[in-house]
Amino acid sequence: MEPGGEREQQQRELRRQAAEYYQRHEANYFSKYSKPPVICKLVGKKVLDGVGRPTLEVEVFCTVKNNEKRICSTVIPSHADIFENALPEASDADEKERNDSIKTALEWVNESVNAILKDMQPTDQCKIDKLLGEYFTKKVEEEEERKKTEKQEQETEISIPTCVSSSPAAVQAGKKKASKIGMKTSVAEKPIPPMEPIEPPFCGSIAIAGISLAVAKTGATVNHTPLYLHIAWLKHDQDLPKEMTLPRPMVTLLSCGKSSPGKVKLMKEVMLIPPTGLTVKQGIERILDIQKEMMWLLEPACKASSPQLADSKKGSARNTGKKAPPPVLKRISHLGCLTTGFDTLEQPLVLVQTACRNIGLELGIDVYVAINCAAHELMDYTKGKYETLTGTLKSPEELVDMYVDLINKYPFIIALVDPLRKEDCQQWNNICNVLGSKCYLIAENASKIISNLVINQNIQVPKCSGLIVQYTNQTTVTDLIELTRILDGQRHITTLGSPDGESSDDSLVDLAVGLGARFIKLGGLSRGERVTKYNRLLAIEEELAKNGALRSAEYLEFVDFAEETELDALPPTEQGQMLPQSVQPPLAEG
Repeated sequence: MEPGGEREQQQRELRRQAAEYYQRHEANYFSKYSKPPVICKLVGKKVLDGVGRPTLEVEVFCTVKNNEKRICSTVIPSHADIFENALPEASDADEKERNDSIKTALEWVNESVNAILKDMQPTDQCKIDKLLGEYFTKKVEEEEERKKTEKQEQETEISIPTCVSSSPAAVQAGKKKASKIGMKTSVAEKPIPPMEPIEPPFCGSIAIAGISLAVAKTGATVNHTPLYLHIAWLKHDQDLPKEMTLPRPMVTLLSCGKSSPGKVKLMKEVMLIPPTGLTVKQGIERILDIQKEMMWLLEPACKASSPQLADSKKGSARNTGKKAPPPVLKRISHLGCLTTGFDTLEQPLVLVQTACRNIGLELGIDVYVAINCAAHELMDYTKGKYETLTGTLKSPEELVDMYVDLINKYPFIIALVDPLRKEDCQQWNNICNVLGSKCYLIAENASKIISNLVINQNIQVPKCSGLIVQYTNQTTVTDLIELTRILDGQRHITTLGSPDGESSDDSLVDLAVGLGARFIKLGGLSRGERVTKYNRLLAIEEELAKNGALRSAEYLEFVDFAEETELDALPPTEQGQMLPQSVQPPLAEG
């Protein structure tokens, strides 16, 4: 090789080594003096959730070292409940409302809010959420003004016809209509509090939740921090706790509510909660064992209820000329659990009890039961009673007595979700005083909108042990943080819940861990959009344990509301001598 060529090769090698050294050392040095990443663009997209309904995805792009870069995205679950037996007209109206909301949300994300948040740092969560809240408030005010103007125009249009129609014939017609009021109608035996007006989600409000969560994920990514640590950092005023506790999962095992094929309507979800002595991984494995055993117990019942299915391998169903009916007892619902029918309230509890006993477990010691009653779906307003079973109606007072008997008979039930409508405040007080020391009484549908709870600073509407919070609509991450602070201060438990129309985004788990929620309600151990969240919970547990930051779960304690009532009645000077007692269920061995 010629001397010139050898020299050139040596220079190339030196340049390569210099470049490697710069990448290892100098790049990190100069990066400290570069501008922090700022939001340069938001992109909203219409996607599908876990049941094929349209929902919103928000992507965040940042300017990082003078380059535009996509940082992350989030998918917000749709807000509406899923009613499997809904009328076609109701389904069509719901679908139109959802599509209109997504269309408006896309306009907000891609246009107006995009301009508002441009050049803002994604780590300024409170500032961004404040801007989002102000934007939403402005939109609500504009809509109210539009409706007010529209109403005034309509009143002006009908004012003239109203005067003309005041003829004797019209008056006579009016008298005939008025006379019908006295006719015999179906009246409730005892007046019940009327249903509060349903406040539909504001059109486009899902954009607020989507943008806020996407910004939080972006802030975590920019800080090279997992989302759950970033949320904890925000909640504790940038003072990260040294140890963290994982929420206990409420795993849905059975669904036998209003849309199920049997007579039982009261148990929309029968859920299992592993004891605090187990890790989340051990608890989920235990619940999977119970689920497998329960499937085996249901199999003979399924075959007995459908002889065609039992002999399907022999072709009997084909020979009859009829299509074999689907195995109802093994149908998986959108909640990721088995949908089945029962004729009595005791049957599903006995089934779970038998499955546990067969594999050497004891309910109330090795695993607990929670029931989502979804009482708001069961009220027959013409009779003023709840339809707990097909043809069986109970007044609110009778329903409370039924719960008392149920808990006394099956003390392994440690939580009732929505046992009553939110309007039945007196019965909420009664059930808390009677059962508050034996189980959690949690409000989900019975709770208010998160933003309203934060504004009012009052969780006692209705009186309950705690709330199941769902992150959707106009909720921001800051709202969620503030609400959990209020709940913690008022000795209420926080549960983060997964809505009916769930997506594959697993950010909910990070939110629950970062906020220090006591429970997390994700549905069953089936369907990808739900299992992915359980996998995320397991991954966080493994990461915290590896870093020595995993703290053991707190004991399950119930508040004796009856003693609290007595305490409130005492003079302030005597209240310190009598504190309400907390009650613990039996503990399982690890």
